[in-house]
Amino acid sequence: MLQTRPSLAQPITRPIVLIGLMGVGKTTVGRRLAQRLKLPFVDADAEIEAAAGMTVAEIFDRFGEPHFRDGERRVIARLIDGAPKIIATGGGAFLNDATRALILDQATAIWLDAPPEVLAERVAKRDHRPLLRGKDPLKVLTELAAVRNPVYALAPIHIASKAAPHETTVNAILTAIGR
Repeated sequence: MLQTRPSLAQPITRPIVLIGLMGVGKTTVGRRLAQRLKLPFVDADAEIEAAAGMTVAEIFDRFGEPHFRDGERRVIARLIDGAPKIIATGGGAFLNDATRALILDQATAIWLDAPPEVLAERVAKRDHRPLLRGKDPLKVLTELAAVRNPVYALAPIHIASKAAPHETTVNAILTAIGR
């Protein structure tokens, strides 16, 4: 008779929030992580677009970044409702003091990090990011990393997102959270 040992992993009891620069794979990795953990996945940018009835780029163009960040803060506060799920945030979400405090207090923050050179190569494939429009992606991402990485470093879990398949990052997250 085959016996199985019960899993020693503790159940996930709060949201897992993925943070990091654009292009690091928060949405793609988040979807796969949610699938592996059998949890719901929510992309904060998609939720913002649904609530506003326009794309992130349109919000930036019409109302500016401060207006977008305020909406982002409200949407993330709504998403962090105590239920276990995977949430992918926009690159600037964790910079907001109130949003960061909420994430650190009521969720598990995981910083996905990659060198600006890797990110620039990834984001060059699509032209939908307002902060990069008409600019050199490597230069912008290097500048953003210099400002944002010290804030992202406040997350309790730091995962290096290498130039490798997304499953490599998913597996690293699962190991970091004891799965």
